[in-house]
Amino acid sequence: MSQDEYFSVHAHLTVNIEPLTEGEHVPDEEAFEAEIPVLFRIARECAESDESMEKDLAAMKIENSHALLNYLNTQNKKLDLLLNFMLANQDNPKFRHKTETFGASSLTYFSDKPLRKGTFARVKIFLHHPAAAIYCYGEVFGCKEVEGRYAIGIRYTRLQEPDQDILIRAALHLQQKLLRQRALKREENK
Repeated sequence: MSQDEYFSVHAHLTVNIEPLTEGEHVPDEEAFEAEIPVLFRIARECAESDESMEKDLAAMKIENSHALLNYLNTQNKKLDLLLNFMLANQDNPKFRHKTETFGASSLTYFSDKPLRKGTFARVKIFLHHPAAAIYCYGEVFGCKEVEGRYAIGIRYTRLQEPDQDILIRAALHLQQKLLRQRALKREENK
């Protein structure tokens, strides 16, 4: 599947966009792997474990398992809260923005400052469901002025496959949430 085939959803996620300075380059795959902060690795592993656990729990058909499932979900929520708190320390206010859209291949956001097309940037994406953070590199593919601000699009150029899977799940989760809200609204209007 090519990168352009992934859909994007409208969501205001916290991101850090740090344009590379002159002389700085996107690292090769090996250097990139070594550069990823430990907390981002932990977040990825937790998100992957959560997905595996959810599948196992869904398959569980134990009598009186409702209490066990509630307990496990509560413990998981506590761990997610702790992980999100720890990841907040990786969020640099100097580079902080909110996305307009995001997906598994790109994101868009608004900024007071333009970025030239072709500019590379270090990107951190902070997710709440699953509780995770993505560390990657991207390239500006578009920048246009809109009402005194700049709409900037960044396509990921160095992103690990497990992180791309997490972005797909996060986008699907938000899309499902939106569809449920629309269905409830239709039911209320009947």
